[in-house]
Amino acid sequence: MDADPLRSAVEQAPFILLVAEGPQLRIVDVSRVTRLMLGDRDVAGRPLREALADLAGQGWVDLYEQVYRTGVPVTGQQWRAHITLPDGTVRELFADFSITPWLDGDGTVRGVIGGGTDVTGIVEARLEAERQTEEIRQQYRHARDVVDALQQVLLPRGLPLLPTARVAASYLLAGADTAAGGDWFDAVPRADGTVALVVGDVVGHGVAASGVMGQLRAVLQDRLDDGAGPAEALAAADRFARRVPAARAATVCVTVLETRTGAVTYCTAGHPPPLLVTASGEPRYLSPSGAAPLGTAGEFPEAAASLDEGDVLLLYSDGIIERPGRTVAEASDELARVAADAVAGRALHAPEATPAERACTQTVELLVRGTGYRDDITLLAAQRTAAAEALDTRVPADLTRLGALRKTLGTWLETVAVTDEDAFALQHAVGELATNAVEHAPPGGSVAVGARLTAVGTAEITVAGPGPWREPRRVSERGRGLALSSQLVDELVLDRTGTGTVATLRHRVTRPAALLGHAVPAPIHHPEESEDMSIADSGSGTGVTVTGPVDAATAERLQHELLYRSRGGTVPLRADLSGVTHLASAGVAALHAVRARHRAHGTELTLVAPPGSPARHVLALVALPYT
Repeated sequence: MDADPLRSAVEQAPFILLVAEGPQLRIVDVSRVTRLMLGDRDVAGRPLREALADLAGQGWVDLYEQVYRTGVPVTGQQWRAHITLPDGTVRELFADFSITPWLDGDGTVRGVIGGGTDVTGIVEARLEAERQTEEIRQQYRHARDVVDALQQVLLPRGLPLLPTARVAASYLLAGADTAAGGDWFDAVPRADGTVALVVGDVVGHGVAASGVMGQLRAVLQDRLDDGAGPAEALAAADRFARRVPAARAATVCVTVLETRTGAVTYCTAGHPPPLLVTASGEPRYLSPSGAAPLGTAGEFPEAAASLDEGDVLLLYSDGIIERPGRTVAEASDELARVAADAVAGRALHAPEATPAERACTQTVELLVRGTGYRDDITLLAAQRTAAAEALDTRVPADLTRLGALRKTLGTWLETVAVTDEDAFALQHAVGELATNAVEHAPPGGSVAVGARLTAVGTAEITVAGPGPWREPRRVSERGRGLALSSQLVDELVLDRTGTGTVATLRHRVTRPAALLGHAVPAPIHHPEESEDMSIADSGSGTGVTVTGPVDAATAERLQHELLYRSRGGTVPLRADLSGVTHLASAGVAALHAVRARHRAHGTELTLVAPPGSPARHVLALVALPYT
């Protein structure tokens, strides 16, 4: 074949093609595609390193020389090149390439043949997709962070310190794939010496669930703070749930504990019943009160129990009893056993933690490290204790005795478990007040300090001394102690009498809840359940059999299938749930919705759940009728 047809073929090759010959790799020919890529520069007959000087420092020329020297071909994908064009601009391109030796008939390397494809468009599209994917990841991380932050803002900032009870809580957020959910807890101290304890769970996850959770918590907190009992408070929340679809089927346990007598009144609105652990570590579950989830029935019967001094009452969300690899019955037994060991100090060594705190933190850690967890987990515990002793001390009106006063007050604050932050504020405020009292006392006078915890979780401290104390004035060099004290605490009141002044400060004192995360060990890996929910005709013509897990991923399909097979609830339907392996709150909400549609049409949805089945346990808990 003569050279002209061959050169014409190289010229018309629809891809990058460069042929170089000899030790200097003089360019024999290039395709038109290559010439255009190089800015239509004149390269024929020139050494490769000279003709492609702008590419020499990018490794391309080195590859050609390597192939010529070794006779071994090289390939690459999506290599980047910067080419300087005649106008001085730089063009970026990416190429897939193959560089092979050009051999003579005797096998001697004559030169090098380089071929390639411009894949710049493909790479740019991939990079753009990766950029967009990273933006989506960042948006997701931001949204998850917002939800988690929202969750923490909506939960109580602290748990009250009470004179005859110790309250603790822990909260373990769900995994990153679901973000925060609708669990919440609350502890509302009341002036009559009772404390209302609440744990609830809204169906679903994310911002919507957290928002509804915050609204339900506000409704319950308002009614409970106003003195309502469990039934009255839940009735108010039920009215809200009937107006807000996202709140339907939320489950709540509301308990009112009379801390001085140990009397307990509670209602389980579709929620697991409280666990009572005696001071010696003997557990027993209280009986469910029989109420249904919010927005589904409207009746909230109450039940009663009693706590002896030292006993711990534990409220929890269903995330702790719906752990992978455990039936509800097995998980409930484990919860009772582990919580009892934690309360009695038979679990992890934590001498500084109260039994209520151990019940909340150690129980979660010991249970989830073996199984993992699917959903948010919330635990709220209250231990009935002996009354905290009040402080009543008097010191001479001598500035040198203020150090001893601070020590005495500090010991009392430590005894009643005030946090370092609150203790700092209280000691500082009292120190300023005591200093003011000393400075205005006559010779031989004294300063009296009294402190106590009130029924509503407030530290109330009085500082009494003779003499008229000075009010703070902006232009005065004096009086700053009173101004500082008033800024450190919630309330400061001065009561002047004919014999002296009494300063009373009040400050709400709390203990933080344990918002768990990395502090909980990574769970042992268990393979995900491979079974899926299935629905089949039972053969009777008016019935179906449901098998597998009914959870957030399958509940919507269950609801759709049941309504489809019952013609929108217009014909009776019998659903056999014997083969259901897991019935989550989302499944309960779906069954309630289907049952409501049937009742609207005057027909019946019959749920079959034999004794010992997961469905039977849950249906009994949420007050859904079954056979």
